[in-house]
Amino acid sequence: MKTPTSDVILERMMALHPKIIDLTLDRMLRLLDALGNPQKKLPPVIHIAGTNGKGSTQAMIRAGLEAAGKTVHAYTSPHLARFHERIRLAGTLISEEHLTQVLDECYAANGGENITYFEITTCAALLAFSRTPADYTLLEVGLGGRLDATNVISAPVATVITPVDLDHQQYLGETLREIAGEKAGIIKRRVPCIVGPQQEAGLEVIEAVAARQMAPVSVYGQHWHVSREAGRMIYQDERGLLDLPLPTLPGMHQVQNAGGAIATLRALGFDAAACEAAVTQAEWPARMQRLKKGPLVEIAGQAELWLDGGHNPAAGQALATVLGELPQVPTYLICGMLNTKDITGYLRPLAPHVAGLHAVSIPGEAATLPAAATAKAALDVGMTATEAEDVAQALAQIVGDAPYARVLICGSLYLAGNILRYNS
Repeated sequence: MKTPTSDVILERMMALHPKIIDLTLDRMLRLLDALGNPQKKLPPVIHIAGTNGKGSTQAMIRAGLEAAGKTVHAYTSPHLARFHERIRLAGTLISEEHLTQVLDECYAANGGENITYFEITTCAALLAFSRTPADYTLLEVGLGGRLDATNVISAPVATVITPVDLDHQQYLGETLREIAGEKAGIIKRRVPCIVGPQQEAGLEVIEAVAARQMAPVSVYGQHWHVSREAGRMIYQDERGLLDLPLPTLPGMHQVQNAGGAIATLRALGFDAAACEAAVTQAEWPARMQRLKKGPLVEIAGQAELWLDGGHNPAAGQALATVLGELPQVPTYLICGMLNTKDITGYLRPLAPHVAGLHAVSIPGEAATLPAAATAKAALDVGMTATEAEDVAQALAQIVGDAPYARVLICGSLYLAGNILRYNS
């Protein structure tokens, strides 16, 4: 009998729970217990939550650890092109054979009980991590923190909270304070917590939770500082000052993410060389990524082609800042978003920086915002906007009118994943 592929098993897992998102830890703990509690057998865990910057911060921490000779497991979501991207074992993406094995094992151990897709696949990641030697495990929260499937680690070596903003209000609460409280749920008793730039209301909540947990905090603007000066990145804390190159990931928000990564590495005792590697060697796709080859680049011709997966108002503001710092070239957006996102809040800060927007629907996504709705939102914030059948058509239209333009495909990680698959 032919062994099922990981795609087949993942499809089965989608049917195990009627809701895509249902935040609770009960199902996780039940299945983990049936699997022998692999979450208790992991290499030291660094747990990362936040609204924006989780993936970039994780990538930088990993780059620093690996440059210091450490082997690192890493868990992230969502994936862009292939599910395997979510699970990195000791530095290497999980193989198809290994992924199929752990998924099948988790599916069997679950016994047909209700469990969400993210929960059972997180169990599979933890199972794989527990069986593969490594020096550290990096766990990125999927949604929120307090009730997220990754929050089953009782004693990580550090927790990290990147900037918190409004997103997923239907699950995490309507106010910044409520959302910050959910993110702060990863803070553990007496475990150091590194805190990135925060709005005052969110920081108050995070610090209050840390105080109750007696967790030492290292907060941006209080215990560590980072800035960009004369084309360099300057980081400073009580241990001294580091004069470093700018991060390979562009934008001031990535300087701040790099600061959080460095604060984490220094809290764990790593030296300046590891910190420099964190900013110079990290790679993270679809975060202002310049596309340089593939079918879409061929369509673009002489135009610049960029890709970004940010999808909430804070991401829109960060992206606007990056565009404002790039050389002045007519800039066009090809934008597709999910219908659960605040499209007006995302587009408004971008409006002054773009010559026009081409709206698309995200292929294969039931929750896509129709291209017509995206175009209307763009018009509402003062952009020139039109609809396109797909990204290739939109790109051809743009370069037909402006052959030397800058074109940014943006609005969703799901759209970004579709682009990376198509353009590979």
